[in-house]
Amino acid sequence: QVQLVESGGGVVQAGGSLRLSCTASGFIFRINGMGWYLQAPGKQRELVANITSGGRTTYADSVKGRFTISRDNAKNTVYLLMDNLKPDDTAVYFCNAGIKLARNPWGSEKDYWGQGTQVTVSS
Repeated sequence: QVQLVESGGGVVQAGGSLRLSCTASGFIFRINGMGWYLQAPGKQRELVANITSGGRTTYADSVKGRFTISRDNAKNTVYLLMDNLKPDDTAVYFCNAGIKLARNPWGSEKDYWGQGTQVTVSS
């Protein structure tokens, strides 16, 4: 059983910063890609940033230059540093990870999701 738990969300004024964290736990053989997605009410979940096991990163155009994704493989943790936050960044942020379970290390990875953490940016 795998669980992803996010933390670090909250309310911040425009121009401020937050750092989100997500830690995976369970009987894990390997974690490949890890990423962050956002979802506004009534809208589809959208990619914010992704990082591969080798450290290659991808960002949505709207956050390039403001957000930084990183990971600590020893801790099974991915971070999202959000600088210069804007009101349009307000959303629920979900952690995602592609994981191979210890019970089937030869199988393909499967996606797991955290419960989401609310980020609210005030004007």
